[in-house]
Amino acid sequence: MRRLGLAITLALTALASPALAQAWPTKSIKVVVPLTAGSASDVMARIVFDEVSRQVGQTVVIENRPGAGNSIGMNAVAKADPDGYTILVNSSTHTVSPAVRAAMPLDTVNDLSAIIPLGNMPVVILFNSKKGYKQLSDFVNWAKANPGKANYSSAGAGNSSHLNGELFKKAGGFDAVHLPFKGAPEAMTEVIAGRSDFYFSPLVNALPLMKDGQLQALAVSNASRASSLPDLPTVAQAGYPQAEYNFWAGVFLPAKTPAAIKEKLYAEVKKALEAPTVRDKLKALGADLFQVTSAQFDAIVKKEIENNTVVAKAANIRVE
Repeated sequence: MRRLGLAITLALTALASPALAQAWPTKSIKVVVPLTAGSASDVMARIVFDEVSRQVGQTVVIENRPGAGNSIGMNAVAKADPDGYTILVNSSTHTVSPAVRAAMPLDTVNDLSAIIPLGNMPVVILFNSKKGYKQLSDFVNWAKANPGKANYSSAGAGNSSHLNGELFKKAGGFDAVHLPFKGAPEAMTEVIAGRSDFYFSPLVNALPLMKDGQLQALAVSNASRASSLPDLPTVAQAGYPQAEYNFWAGVFLPAKTPAAIKEKLYAEVKKALEAPTVRDKLKALGADLFQVTSAQFDAIVKKEIENNTVVAKAANIRVE
């Protein structure tokens, strides 16, 4: 009798699953971005989900919940009802926080499911233009010749810019004090003011300040050159291959969300990314498409957490 009851339950669940996907969404959707407004992931989320909103005929509200290496916003989504109405858009800090933070309020791998990436974003290493550096080695040579004087900004302890800064320190063989800030705007302001020596920033945040001459980019941390900045070398080409780091933004849902809703969200975001207006806007930011399935994205996330954990231990990066 128990077996019969279980069989009936499973059958009903299978029948209900397509119905859930067909009905979703029937009300407004909240997208949590665990970074400050105006950050690269925030801008990309607004561009893509504005189109998703039009497609599904429902309001999409973006809610910024920064702090604690993005774990505040991550946890809010992980603990939300798994009904598809609370979505996370996170940066690649998603795979950094569990690698560097001593305690996380969630299990990143088991509490959240990776759905689809929004794209890769070039990350540039920024300096105050008045410093007059011509190439990355100019700064590294200065830092080595002036021990104890160098420092760098990040968009928060445990953020991807923190890991990127530590990778560069190790690759360059110099020491620098870490200066964590609330977000990208504050981190760049410190470089402009001359109180911080460098900052690894997504291109979307840096470009306006580069164009008006306040900040200077000497390399990109990605594996390949940015299509919008073809003359700018990668950190590997500049002589520091171990400082390489790829930045992305992606969509996540609570792990227990029904598969049918996950599939529907994947389809709607994929459709939005294929819309010409969205492609043009993302291209203007310097973002490149990152086309993988949900299963592939989930595997990438897990592998990055493993790799970042190895890097964090080797560099003795630990955030309490």
